[in-house]
Amino acid sequence: MQAKVGDVVRVHYTGKLLDGTTFDSSVGRSPLEFTVGGGMMIAGFDEGVKGMQVGDKKTIQIAPGDAYGERDESAVIDFPKSNIPENMPIEAGMQLTLRDQRGNPIPVVVLEVKDDIIVLDANHALAGKDLVFDVELVEIVGGKPLIITPDQF
Repeated sequence: MQAKVGDVVRVHYTGKLLDGTTFDSSVGRSPLEFTVGGGMMIAGFDEGVKGMQVGDKKTIQIAPGDAYGERDESAVIDFPKSNIPENMPIEAGMQLTLRDQRGNPIPVVVLEVKDDIIVLDANHALAGKDLVFDVELVEIVGGKPLIITPDQF
């Protein structure tokens, strides 16, 4: 039986950059469970699992467009230092969370602290990077066909 859209699968994986640096892995943890084609995973990972059989191992290389997208320099913003509580220490490399107008969280990283502003980067840490995943399909748990409605287009 091959993994197909709508199947709930469990996989072990190791995610690396092209230089071999590991950024995430399920080694030593429970396998990752998701619905193939359900939009839970980055597109390239989802697509790479299709057609695998239980026990199969493969390496999937994913371009930025099928992962976290290209870096967007407009997502690097100057944030007024006056909007930060005075007693809150801020330094480059810190991860913070802003809120949009609807209250949704926006994770950012502090790139630089200047006199009156803080330079923040709202790009995903893996944006603009090619990713390599070593994947093993551990189990096809089951599933049902996904229903796509017109409002999803």
